[in-house]
Amino acid sequence: MSAVTLENRAGILIITLDRPKANAIDVATSNELYAAFKTLNDDPALRVGIITGTGRFFSAGWDLGAANDGEAVDADHGPGGFAGLTEYFSLTKPVIAAVNGLAVGGGFELALAADLIVASTAARFWLPEAQLGMLPDSGGLLRLPKATPARLAREMIMTGRRLEADEALALNLVNRVVEPEALLDSALELASTIARSAPLAIAAARDILRKTEGLEIEEGYTLMRSGAIPSYRAMLDSDDALEGPRAFAEGRAPEWKGR
Repeated sequence: MSAVTLENRAGILIITLDRPKANAIDVATSNELYAAFKTLNDDPALRVGIITGTGRFFSAGWDLGAANDGEAVDADHGPGGFAGLTEYFSLTKPVIAAVNGLAVGGGFELALAADLIVASTAARFWLPEAQLGMLPDSGGLLRLPKATPARLAREMIMTGRRLEADEALALNLVNRVVEPEALLDSALELASTIARSAPLAIAAARDILRKTEGLEIEEGYTLMRSGAIPSYRAMLDSDDALEGPRAFAEGRAPEWKGR
């Protein structure tokens, strides 16, 4: 039985992790998730992805049962890394994490790998790896210090400190916090708004943001103008870059071609 289900809602791919009781992720599930994110990436009709879970957990992270059965700590989780997304650096389309519940360890790292996070009031975020003799090396060590104050990130990594949903919102770690029954609708609303933008512009924005993160502004300009980010040039040279101003002048919605 598949642990991952897909639903296409008008160009928005809803990817649901459904692996009771805690949506824990082993190698096979990582590969299933990667296949889902690759579907999002490769299908031109799909514009935005939403990753969510079922039940009380968004994801409990690495499947410790699989570990007990012999799955290695440093097992190969496939082309996208753990959970199919944490090292999928060539993904060109945005992903929203709709965190329905507990995001623990690798589950938190999966959410951190998304572009945006919508959290239920029932969501909780923490990294327990150090207390289990491991490290959150599927993005927790690298992404969390960029997403929160560095000293808080250190505390969370070293102590397993938990963040409630409202605290995560106050820290700008998540974009929205909503009641559980409104979670998917809120994520879909956000995804639909993104999908109204030009696909090449969104792809270029993701590339530029990722590749200039940590650079000084002048360095970022230099990189952006250097031609080293092909998606930026593709956006500038596209028919869509002409269609946007034309549609605005004509008082109509743009018809994006993605070229």
